This record gives sequence, C-alpha cells and structure tokens, in this order.
Amino acid sequence: MAEPGTVVLDQPERRPDGLGTTATAPARRRTGGVLTGLLRTARPHQWIKNVLVAAAPVAAGELASWDTAAQLGLVFVLFTTAASSVYLINDARDAEADRAHPVKCRRPVAAGEVPVSAAYTTGALLSLATIGASVALCNALTAALLSAYVAMQLAYCVRLKHVLVVDLAVVTTGFLMRAMTGGVALSIPLSRWFLITAGFGALFMVAAKRYSEAVRMADAGGATRALLTSYTTGYLRFVWQLAAGVAVLGYCLWALESGDAATVNGSLLPWRQLSMIAFTLGVLRYAVFADRGAAGAPEEVVLRDRPLAVIGLVWLAMYGMAVAGV
Repeated sequence: MAEPGTVVLDQPERRPDGLGTTATAPARRRTGGVLTGLLRTARPHQWIKNVLVAAAPVAAGELASWDTAAQLGLVFVLFTTAASSVYLINDARDAEADRAHPVKCRRPVAAGEVPVSAAYTTGALLSLATIGASVALCNALTAALLSAYVAMQLAYCVRLKHVLVVDLAVVTTGFLMRAMTGGVALSIPLSRWFLITAGFGALFMVAAKRYSEAVRMADAGGATRALLTSYTTGYLRFVWQLAAGVAVLGYCLWALESGDAATVNGSLLPWRQLSMIAFTLGVLRYAVFADRGAAGAPEEVVLRDRPLAVIGLVWLAMYGMAVAGV
C-alpha cells in the first residue's frame, strides 16, 4: 500500500546509468521529494554566475552605499530566478537526451524524480514573475535587458542550441548581459574595453566547456548533445584559445586606458596595471583545465581549484587598491 502523500507511478521509467546498462527510475514521488527536485533543477550551484552583475559597479568603484548594494541584490535575485526558470524548462525538454549522459542522467527530471509537467509549469511561472518584477522594480532599460535575457534563453532551449556557432554566441551573450545589467541598473557608463573583456572572457569559458564536453562524450554519437558532433575538438580549441587571447588583450587595454596610473587617484603604485599580471595568470590557470578537457563545469573549476582562487583574491586586492587609490 502506498504511503500517505506518495504518488505511485503505473510504469516506472527506465534510463541508462551511464555504463551501458539500464536502471529503473524511482517508482514513487513524494511531494517533498518533488519540491527538493525542483530546487535542484534550479541549479543553486550555478547562481554564483550571477555575481557578474557586480562587475561593472566594482570596476567603477560604485559600491559605497546601501542603496547601491540593495539595487544590485535585486538584480542578482532577478537574474537568479530568470536563469533557474530556463534551467527548469531546459531540463524538461532535454529529459530524454540527459538520460544518455553519465552525469546529466542524475538530474531530477531525467531521473524521474520531478514530472516533466511540473518542471515546465514552475519554469513558466518563474519567467513571468521575473519579467513582472523587473518592470515593477527596475528602470526601463534594466527591465528590457532582463526580459530580453529570458526570451533569448527560451529561444535557445527551443531552437538556438541546435544552431552551429549561434549556440556559443547565445550562451556568451547571456554572461555579457549579466555584466551589463549591473551597470545599467545603477546608470554606470560601460567602458568598451570592459565589454570586450567580459564578452570574450565569457566566450573563452563557454568554448572551453563545449570542448570538454566534446572530449568526454566523443563516443556518445551525439546522444547527449547532437550539436557536439558538428563541432570538431580542433575548432573548439581554436575558439577558446582565440577568446582567451582577446580577453587578455582587452583587459590590458582597459587597465592602460587611464594612462599613467601611478598618479591616478593618488595611488603610490599602478595597481590597475599590475592587476594585468593576476588576470593573465588566472586565464592561464583556467586554460590548464580547458586543455585537459576538464572545464565542463566552470563553476566547479572556479570554486574548487585553490591556486585559481588565490590568483582571484590577489587580482581582487590589486583592483580594489586601484579603485581606492591606495
């Protein structure tokens, strides 16, 4: 007999377990289990990407007031709900393909823990709530960017993820829009070099992720992501190497834009220029994982690699001293 609050499925789903055999998906779904599954599908570990909304204000040294922090906090939350809504819809659409992936088969929707209809409904409600809140609480341009982000990502889920090169451009643009929106929300002018650095830095990480997926799933025949069979590993390597070079060049030009920074803001040392060293080392360190085909989960690389974390802290300290005029 089924326990109270448990839904018994008539026919348990079967999915690949990643080793060429089959495993039976959970035959029961508890209400609490579905809610937990929805939260996992919303990808809490991916929310760190939305910290990019603070990039422009940090670069401009505009984080001195509570009003600024509150506005950035709001934008962070809105991007989090927007991205989570897309993850939910994406996993609902890709449930069958995810079952053929050794890691993605554990996603709640693919594993049968969350009904496809529940993922679609929750994703749609979050999308609408994000757009409505942005219109009500943010300036017009910020609301337009957030709405465009949601629309673009939904188009990506439906069609654009299957279009060669366009898929790279869309994901990269999503990161760039995060970086732009923080500045737009606070009416901070965005430097052209800032946009170039953010854009190509994002392309570097996106192409490295695709390269890692292509290397890891070389024998899957496109079962997990059909478009991977259209890319060659050589092409994806070329893209991430090109993007890394342009990102470093863009950052250097950005750092040098103000001329002789030894006297800018009363600084005793050219901290802004010196930060180029840490930025370049960070790119080189991340490229180690990209070259190994181990950059399939950028957030894990950034959070778990201690040398990269130390380099990041050194860069942050240098740039912070440049902004503070130390």
